Amino acid sequence: MNEAGKKLSLFALTWPIFVEMLLGMLMGNIDTFMLSHYSDQAVAAVGVANQIIFFVNLMFNVVSAGTSILIAQYIGARREQSASEVAAVAIVLNLLFGLAISLLLYAGGPVLFRFMNLPVEVLPDASTFLQITGGFAFIEAVRLTMATILRSYGMTRITMYVALGMNVINLVGNYFVLYGSFPPPFSGVSGVALSTLTARIAGLVLLTLLLIMKTGFSWHWNMVSPRSIRAYAGGLFKIGIPTAGESFFSTMAQLCITSFIALLGTQALSAKIYAQNIGMFNNLFTLSLALATEIVIGRLIGAKLFDEAFQKGRRYVRMAALISAGSALLIALGSSFLIGLFTDDQLIIRQGMYLLWLSVLLESGRAGNLIMVNALRAAGDVKTPVYISVSSVWLVSVFLSYVLGVLVGWGMVGVYLAFIADEWLKTWLLRRRWKSRRWESMELIGSGHTVSGSPF
Repeated sequence: MNEAGKKLSLFALTWPIFVEMLLGMLMGNIDTFMLSHYSDQAVAAVGVANQIIFFVNLMFNVVSAGTSILIAQYIGARREQSASEVAAVAIVLNLLFGLAISLLLYAGGPVLFRFMNLPVEVLPDASTFLQITGGFAFIEAVRLTMATILRSYGMTRITMYVALGMNVINLVGNYFVLYGSFPPPFSGVSGVALSTLTARIAGLVLLTLLLIMKTGFSWHWNMVSPRSIRAYAGGLFKIGIPTAGESFFSTMAQLCITSFIALLGTQALSAKIYAQNIGMFNNLFTLSLALATEIVIGRLIGAKLFDEAFQKGRRYVRMAALISAGSALLIALGSSFLIGLFTDDQLIIRQGMYLLWLSVLLESGRAGNLIMVNALRAAGDVKTPVYISVSSVWLVSVFLSYVLGVLVGWGMVGVYLAFIADEWLKTWLLRRRWKSRRWESMELIGSGHTVSGSPF
């Protein structure tokens, strides 16, 4: 593929990923906001259905996570054909997985909602939205995979522009179905679902064309033969399954901590939600920086440039911690005003201010953690970050949240101190792992051939 040698810089990769992630998050929010002028019942229905869609998209990332790293390493190793074959196998695997999920959501959505004790008056709209968007989940599975492939080739601006176009299509479509005079199913909740589906189809078509035009990708059946699938599926799942497992156990831990916070009262829970929402942009940027790090380190590892990868990993983690702490400090300085935009309750405002000031320590630790996790993963050291992250979140974050927040009585300050201890412990352990350089012996793409010079 002809873009393999394109020069990459960390920030040139990072800012388009940030914008793309932000647009992806806003797409669901646009549905909710526009439906709020139509019906509160519709908002509740779509909100519940989107929670299921969000969880399903996380499952599609099992293949996508491995795709990003393997392609980056093959590009770094100048093994273009192997990178193409990984891309083809990833598309087919997520297509098959997406078709199975689509069938389950279309047929089992109403049953799932009844199991969730969804109110009877909300059930029809929720089922309709899920059957349309979830019934075509295979489209989103393939779209997410193609976006991952293009990002792995350094084309993060392209995926950002496609995400922007999808948002425009969704916004315009929602306007016509909600404020026009179209008959069902082109109105109301079903109309919004069709608008979302149309945007996703358009995104898939655009990404397919751009993948062919920008990378020279050409499809032939030998790329997805049983031999090719056996050759590459193992690597994809070797990375993807532990990554998905880490996300699952971390999500369960957060649900457990939320139950502790609920014991502290509604005001404490509200303060946490407001503080998290205000810090959302900082979190998205840090995650974008981590994904860009993964691409850069993956290429260097594929090229066997271990010393350069080692030095960049160390530099990136320091840089991410400083940037994240700086942006968190700016947010903390305006914390009273920012939280006051959401509530007039002085107790919530005061608690939220404490949390946003503590976030200066929290976000700098989290930045180091995310950079190191993605750097190690890109180097082929997949399991160790999972063991460290899962152990720390349960033994430190969950345990100390209950002890400091509930038993000792420090409330949300105690919970955030537990979060800080967890993030900084993970960062320290992961940096030690990076400095050990054991990842140099962890092959992901086989022997291949070693190249000289930087892959950038």
